[in-house]
This record gives sequence, C-alpha cells and structure tokens, in this order.
Amino acid sequence: MEYTPIVFSPSKKYSPRKKREGRGFSLLELKAAGISEKEAKKLGIRIDKRRRSCHQENVELLKNIKNSSKI
Repeated sequence: MEYTPIVFSPSKKYSPRKKREGRGFSLLELKAAGISEKEAKKLGIRIDKRRRSCHQENVELLKNIKNSSKI
C-alpha cells in the first residue's frame, strides 16, 4: 500500500491555499516522524526529495503509519 501526503498547491496573490495530494513525503517530514529512507521504502511510503516543507498533518500521518506497522 502506498501512502501519499497532503500538500498545498501554489497560490496566486490573495487566493486561498488549496490542499491536494502530493507526490511524496519530504525528508524533513520523515525525520520529524523518526523514519529513515530505508524504512520508508519498506513500508511503501513515497518520498519526494524535491520538497522542502514540513506539514504537521503529514508528520502525524507518518507516525500513525509507523505505529500501525509495528503491531
């Protein structure tokens, strides 16, 4: 099973930021959740090395994935 993150699409001036499905989780999000790149690949978590942002929603999702895989 592959997991995908929620990212904000680039917005124009004065328009609200919309959420959409991203290509993969950023390395900062993986680090904040305590998951290495190797572990992410084993769990089926997609990684996008170009992303530099760290969204708290995605970190919480990664922590849930990590906890559920240990059971």
